[in-house]
Amino acid sequence: MFKEFKAFAMRGNVIDLAVGVVIGAAFNKIVGSLIDDVITPLILKPALEAANLSHLNDLTILGTVKYGVFLSSVLNFIIVAFVLFMIIKGINAAQKKETEAPAAPAPPPADIQLLTEIRDLLKK
Repeated sequence: MFKEFKAFAMRGNVIDLAVGVVIGAAFNKIVGSLIDDVITPLILKPALEAANLSHLNDLTILGTVKYGVFLSSVLNFIIVAFVLFMIIKGINAAQKKETEAPAAPAPPPADIQLLTEIRDLLKK
């Protein structure tokens, strides 16, 4: 049973998935910091001051529903989704360029060209 698990865990797809999850978690921390430490203070600070609030967590409905935290999470998701979209779009464009330039087919041999010309003359 251990050998089967080892064979499963060492397959390429599982390792690629694990690397992707770790990189995704690190990327999520970067985007979270960008939103919490850069975007929120710069963009939302005037709106928070207009509402007489000091922090996004202070936005509540009925004193218990903290929709400010939800708004921060939605903003986080939108930024992560947009950045991933741009990365995937770039990868697809790079792959498309590689596949768009196939090698030109080799010209047919001289005897085939001659036979093609004879056929075309006979059709006329």
